[in-house]
Amino acid sequence: MFDKLKTMQALGSLMKNKEQLAIAGERIKAKIEQMRVEGEAGGGACRAIVSGKMKLIDLTLDPALLAGMAVDEKTRDLATALIKDAINDATTRAQQQVQELIAKEADELGLGDIGGQLGGFLN
Repeated sequence: MFDKLKTMQALGSLMKNKEQLAIAGERIKAKIEQMRVEGEAGGGACRAIVSGKMKLIDLTLDPALLAGMAVDEKTRDLATALIKDAINDATTRAQQQVQELIAKEADELGLGDIGGQLGGFLN
């Protein structure tokens, strides 16, 4: 109960200083835009890179996997599954990094756990 009261007090004082909040928001936005996170599947046979905004930036397939896709339908199905898994892995990692970034910024502003709560909206 006291933690919630403390958080509410911190939030109230922060609202009085909207400039500080705006600066922190811009800092978070800039870091998220620069963020690049890699995910993989199939022991690295498929690698995906997503941005902090959860947009796919790059996708790399192992040459052996690519060669097999041209010959075999099973390999194409495997490749499709690996692509999805790699993208999902990268996206999950990026979401975690964004949550950590928001929590850190909130902590630096004296907001405590509210950053974790705000970061939770990304899921």
